[in-house]
Amino acid sequence: MKLLVGTGAVLSFVGGAALATGPATPPNAGAAPPPEVKKHELPVSKDGNLVVGLCDGETSMEVKGVKAGQSLTRAQAQHVSGALMEEWLRKNPDAHWDAVPLVAQAPAPGATTPRTQQPRPPAPSSSQTVRPGGVTPESGGAEVKKELSAPIQDGHTYGAFSDRDEAIWAASTQQFVDEGHRVFHDAAAIGGTVGISCDMCHPDASNTHPETYPKYQVQLGRVALLRDMINWCIENPVRGRPLADGDPRMRAMEAYIYAKRKGVKLEYGKK
Repeated sequence: MKLLVGTGAVLSFVGGAALATGPATPPNAGAAPPPEVKKHELPVSKDGNLVVGLCDGETSMEVKGVKAGQSLTRAQAQHVSGALMEEWLRKNPDAHWDAVPLVAQAPAPGATTPRTQQPRPPAPSSSQTVRPGGVTPESGGAEVKKELSAPIQDGHTYGAFSDRDEAIWAASTQQFVDEGHRVFHDAAAIGGTVGISCDMCHPDASNTHPETYPKYQVQLGRVALLRDMINWCIENPVRGRPLADGDPRMRAMEAYIYAKRKGVKLEYGKK
């Protein structure tokens, strides 16, 4: 009898342990899976040539003399991108292709620069690497704290801060935007494999419309954010790997695109 009782206790303990250590129910169990993103299926060249597609998911062209798997030179890539854009505009004569508003123009000679418009730091060269982690809230903080005699902001959103603080913050922001400019114009930096960079179809970030996101994006077949469309272009025309949301290149490009569209009315959901 004691043996049976003891055995039952052991079995109860094992069963309890199994329940306690069993697989936990996923927090989103039973939820519908996210919609699958459409793929841009490019036609295959019978001669094995490279085929490049536009970000509309439909327009493409075969590049004679360049085999699949090879990369275009920048001159070739620019020519191909221009030809693709001409074809798209021919097929879509009523499309509104907006130019980018001019921002951060140089002040007229003798004009006083407001303290919120600090001179732009020199743009980074294409040889520089993307800084891991991007700009952080502490960027420039050490420099600010060197000015001990001035009232400064020290972690308080609405605390006192000086002109020097504002200058450092503006320079940090502009540096972030400039990094986005560099990546946007550099096929290798964005991870492309065919030599196409973002600026070849979107000079100065034209027609990127961050102020209209989120919106339904036909190419993706779902509601998308700006970063979703950036990744679509990276995966398709650029032929690279999609970037994580926190990737410093993605964050910098978003900053650059928003900076180029400064002053445009926020109108999310616009087609």
